[in-house]
Amino acid sequence: MSKEKNHPEANGASVDPMSKIDAIRNLIFGENIQEYNSEFESVKKDILQKKKELETLIEDTRTELMQTIDSLGTDVNIRITELENSLQEKADTLDQNKVDKATLGKLLIQIGEKIKDN
Repeated sequence: MSKEKNHPEANGASVDPMSKIDAIRNLIFGENIQEYNSEFESVKKDILQKKKELETLIEDTRTELMQTIDSLGTDVNIRITELENSLQEKADTLDQNKVDKATLGKLLIQIGEKIKDN
């Protein structure tokens, strides 16, 4: 046999590289290639579905975390305001209870005069 019969390129006809790959694939995998392709497609679809589910779960978690952070910030602001108000009330009470030195001096003089008169 001559080389021309074994190599179609020698006759001027070109062989599609994809047909060579398909022929090799059929030799290696045989009739099971369709089953393998089907399984690969099934796994691929399953992976894509799981990816979408994870992305949805991540987005839901992100939204929930942002709401929790906002809520926590609001709670902290409310508590700080309550503490400020409480501190101000206590300071006001102390100012009211604090005796003025001039008034205390006058009262002591009056008490001293009353003691002297008795």
